[in-house]
Amino acid sequence: MNNILNLGGIATLAVVLAVPAVAQNYPQRPVRMIIPFAAGGATDVPTRIMSAKLAERLGQQFVVDNRPGQGGALGAAVAARAEADGYTILQVATPFVVSPHVYSKLSYDPLKDFIPVTQFGSAPNVLVVHPSLPAKSVKELIALAKSQPGKLDWASSGTGGGQHLFGELFMSMADIKITHISYKGSGAAIADVLGGQVKIGFPGIAIALQHQKSGRLLALAVTTAKRSDQMPDVPSVAEAGVPGYEATFWMGMSVPKGTPKQIIDLLNRETTTLLKSTDVIEGFRRAGTDAAPSTPEQFGKFLNSEYAKWGKVVRAVGIKGN
Repeated sequence: MNNILNLGGIATLAVVLAVPAVAQNYPQRPVRMIIPFAAGGATDVPTRIMSAKLAERLGQQFVVDNRPGQGGALGAAVAARAEADGYTILQVATPFVVSPHVYSKLSYDPLKDFIPVTQFGSAPNVLVVHPSLPAKSVKELIALAKSQPGKLDWASSGTGGGQHLFGELFMSMADIKITHISYKGSGAAIADVLGGQVKIGFPGIAIALQHQKSGRLLALAVTTAKRSDQMPDVPSVAEAGVPGYEATFWMGMSVPKGTPKQIIDLLNRETTTLLKSTDVIEGFRRAGTDAAPSTPEQFGKFLNSEYAKWGKVVRAVGIKGN
């Protein structure tokens, strides 16, 4: 009996001692970076930049796996089922803490089933309109919507996504009714706004800036509390006519619960180092994103606050996923 107990103790000790060794040699094979949104969108490009740079620094390939659907919930569910060994990383963004309030039957809890690694980016979205719409400012858009309740429509990248929430917050605070049209990804949504099939959208700043310069879209306001350095002539929604409005699209990384702390610390350290490099900062800027590093603890507190904030919005507006 004593021999059995001794063997059990030795086995447990071996597992405990093995964790630092595994973390020390991490990564020994390709790492999967799950992006729970469509390729080419506001979250995709910065994450691909980060994945490529991490691969260079750590000597292993970081394979990007786009899993769009349900405002990021489908990809998050895949990550939640993965082994907690550091070889699956979930790119998280604003919808990560929104989906649980929108979809009643998720197979995971964003605050309990994942461990935060770091925030790495933040960016405004932009309220844009097709040039054919007779509204050239936020106040004119609000007046037009009030004169035609329910007759105008606006596009988002999907129910429960950042664009959807930012738009609903705007409609609620402006006290207007505009019909929401949900698409599967930013690309599909902006394509119909560009074509004039839908007149209003809330794309990321990189997309908005590109099409404003070409004259195909008119930017009315940015969603952040202050103006963006990339669009200094475009006011914030708050200063343009909806006081108190603020919505920032953020990005970060989380891993399945149980992932060794040594691996989390390593990923945080490498990522925050990269976010100080000129090429990453400039690459992010071209994608309409500002570098925004944090510690795991800081990111955890931020996730909790965002979860509470957007939960209130979802309940107030009555957003329900299919």
